[in-house]
Amino acid sequence: MARSDQPLRNVLVMRFSALGDVAMTIPVLYPVCRANPDTRFVMVTKPWPATMFRDTPDNLTVVGIDVKAEYKGVFGLAKLASRLRKEYEIDAVADLHNVLRTRVIGLFMKMRGLPVVHLDKERGRRKALITHRSDEPVTPTHDRYLNVFRELGLQVADNFTRLYDGKPVPESSLVPVKEPGQRWIAVSPFSAHQGKCYPMELMAQVVAQLSQHDNYWIFLMGGGKDEKIALRPLAKANRHVISMAEIKHGFTDEYALLAKCDLMLTMDSANMHLASLMGLKAVTIWGATAPSCGFQGYGQDGADDIQLDMECRPCGIYGEHECQYGDYRCLGRIQPADVVRRVVEVVEQTRQ
Repeated sequence: MARSDQPLRNVLVMRFSALGDVAMTIPVLYPVCRANPDTRFVMVTKPWPATMFRDTPDNLTVVGIDVKAEYKGVFGLAKLASRLRKEYEIDAVADLHNVLRTRVIGLFMKMRGLPVVHLDKERGRRKALITHRSDEPVTPTHDRYLNVFRELGLQVADNFTRLYDGKPVPESSLVPVKEPGQRWIAVSPFSAHQGKCYPMELMAQVVAQLSQHDNYWIFLMGGGKDEKIALRPLAKANRHVISMAEIKHGFTDEYALLAKCDLMLTMDSANMHLASLMGLKAVTIWGATAPSCGFQGYGQDGADDIQLDMECRPCGIYGEHECQYGDYRCLGRIQPADVVRRVVEVVEQTRQ
């Protein structure tokens, strides 16, 4: 539904999902905010992803809400919709999620006469892609986010560079001093699903080979007990390798680290999108998913991607399906030497 001719003063933006999906809103939302300075945008998401929003435009308010705990069921969502509408004087809704929860909230807003636009998930194109009835890629998520704001009649801009652009990046006492000549590489070996995780025994070989370069420092990215345990041997066995999973840190610390890095080696995961937020080039290993699924990191160069040309890829949009062969060969057959070669090529190209 397109908006009315009345100017929009307070626009509710919704995305409650995984960290990476929320991170992808930032390169779209920040320029839209700046292109519409007379409109306030209220971004509603889960509490933890809400802390990711830093260096925000003056007309952006970020609200973290635990929807499952505080606003259960239809009546809970009605209560939430009423609260948001009254507290922030909402007069339009940009639903960047388009799931049952956000559609219900949107319905209550529509009942109050507010224009609501939902994200086009292109479900038909997605299904055709993963069932291999078509090779037509899904429209990039970034572009579909932009279309939501465009349909509301807002000015859109596609000029995001990075967080803290032109400003000093906040310092972190957890990030060491980078000495002249050093090359820092962030390595993010995890993702939410096995179909998007390069086998740890192969990643261990990649880290070991990279650490042989005298001027390379490797920062292993992860969180949680299991990831800490998995990364610990890699840090102990190799020089100039630091596991950030051993250090309690927040997004400010991570942004401070990424601002000093020359490259990130990552999966199709949230960290790929965090690299994009800091304007950091990423070499991404793709397995069960593919860039054609629409989740390529903002501003990332597909030429830096590492993936195998296999008839069964992609087999899922999110990588959640079990491998039909049982061995995730789309990942296991990627040779560590090829990964190292690509990383070194890109790092050396980015020398300043």
